[in-house]
Amino acid sequence: MPETRPAIRRYFVNTVFDATVVFLGIIIGSALSGSPNLHLIVATILTTAVALGISTGFSIFEAESMEQNRRMDEIGRALLRSLENTNIERSTRSSIILISMVNFLAPITAGLIILAPFLFVGLDGIITAAWISVGLAISILFVTGIFMGWTSNRNPWAQGARMALIGMIVFVICFYIEKLV
Repeated sequence: MPETRPAIRRYFVNTVFDATVVFLGIIIGSALSGSPNLHLIVATILTTAVALGISTGFSIFEAESMEQNRRMDEIGRALLRSLENTNIERSTRSSIILISMVNFLAPITAGLIILAPFLFVGLDGIITAAWISVGLAISILFVTGIFMGWTSNRNPWAQGARMALIGMIVFVICFYIEKLV
């Protein structure tokens, strides 16, 4: 369907950004806290990635189903016939599933990238892993911004820098909130 790629881009950018910012908050609140616990950090990032994937995938499936069903009804009324069991209906369903699956995988992928440093360190390296994860999170935002710039015919480096800057601002705000608590 012609709307599939733009929908994937829109939702993907939104999902990756939201998930990455959530993971930054988890790292700040657990790994950069006064008493980091490796098991808790790993479990929190992993379960949050899966929860965000399910939430995003399902909510996008529902939203796209609603919109596509409305569109199918409009087309059916214009053609004066039902579109059930047609190629249009099958292609619409495939599009909805593809959009939902890509966005189910987006936070899981971001979460696994951000989680990786914690999987390769012992208890003594939690702080180092946390800073590497923060760098990876900012890098994910930067790459997502580059993708946004590239697909929208804007300066990809400026878009990347803008997304990374927003991530750094979020990091600083949340870091100081954690220190105040």
